[in-house]
Amino acid sequence: MPILRGETITVALDALRANKLRAFLTTLGVIIGSASIVLVVTVSLTGRRVVMGQIEGIGSNLVWATNQVNPGDVSALSYAITPADVDAVRHGVPQAVEAAGTLDMPSVVVVHGKERPVTLIGVTRGYQAIRNLVILRGRYFDDQEVDSRNKVCLVTQDLADRVYPNQEAVGLPVQLGEFRFTIIGVFKERVATYGLSEIQRESALIPFLLVRDYTGENIVRTLYAQARTPEDVPSVTGQVGQILRSRHPAGAIYDVQNLESILDAARNVATVLTIVLLIIGSIALLISGIGIMNIMLVTVTERTREIGIRKAIGATRREILTQFLVEAFMISGLGSVAGILIGVSLPVLVHPFLPGNLRVPVSGLSVVLAFLISSATGLFFGYLPANKAAALQPTESLRYE
Repeated sequence: MPILRGETITVALDALRANKLRAFLTTLGVIIGSASIVLVVTVSLTGRRVVMGQIEGIGSNLVWATNQVNPGDVSALSYAITPADVDAVRHGVPQAVEAAGTLDMPSVVVVHGKERPVTLIGVTRGYQAIRNLVILRGRYFDDQEVDSRNKVCLVTQDLADRVYPNQEAVGLPVQLGEFRFTIIGVFKERVATYGLSEIQRESALIPFLLVRDYTGENIVRTLYAQARTPEDVPSVTGQVGQILRSRHPAGAIYDVQNLESILDAARNVATVLTIVLLIIGSIALLISGIGIMNIMLVTVTERTREIGIRKAIGATRREILTQFLVEAFMISGLGSVAGILIGVSLPVLVHPFLPGNLRVPVSGLSVVLAFLISSATGLFFGYLPANKAAALQPTESLRYE
């Protein structure tokens, strides 16, 4: 390993100062490559966080179950999920902190004497916490209202705007089908499911007992369970299915799902995207490394006589090799530091323009990787010209014009 001496560093610095423009242009590629690595990892982490937050926002550690019923099956009623099954899950699954059930039915809302389709959703207690519903105005049901037949409801923002376009809907009546309700709150999903759940754009939540009385069916269309932690989700999923099968006749089929498969798919997409972007950043560094090698090969040719003089007055092959490696390291090292500073500062500068509470995390690992990879690239591509310079013979070098 070449020995690093103060004189060697001084000579390397003097050589770079003598060709400032060339050194800067060579460093520019390293700056771009280093900044790319930091920004790639930062964008990847931010994108992963946003995607995961959106998926997890659909429900907190959500597990849901539905009954798969064949049309015309006379045993369908005995297979159906019931409120008693919801209570069994709530009390029988230790890792489940909450359980709820829903039963939805089509209805109509009367607006200016005209009927429009609307979805009535009967909910049991715990539904708001499990589905992460956001109350925009007013309030949610209290326990007494959920367990009673009070004609109160919460409506989506779209339904509130439809019925009362120019005034506050909370506290006002609304005609849903044959029944008149009082609106106690306006809500929305924390993350829009775009109609993929029971909540549609124009929906109303009402106490479960009311829907049960209207339909004459004491069943639950969808059973929800909330796991205590993300790690408990697989266990809760299995236990919910086991409880449902144990409480109903053999042959009943229940579809018990969670968000894990969606989260896994999102993680895989984020990982692939990160790898692709890192490859792009690495290509930028590769190009900059080739640039360092080319420039230094030209430099070695231009400084052949200087190298001959240094060898003639006693410089060893190792010192010449070290000098040119130091130059390559300085170009790549300083470029990586400048690129890292740019990569770190850009997220800070754009933060005020980002929507909502979006945070842009800068990974410390990406900073370390950017510096190490950039410096290693400079040393790797700088070795060939450094070795060429070190191998020059003094007598031939002194004759070079």
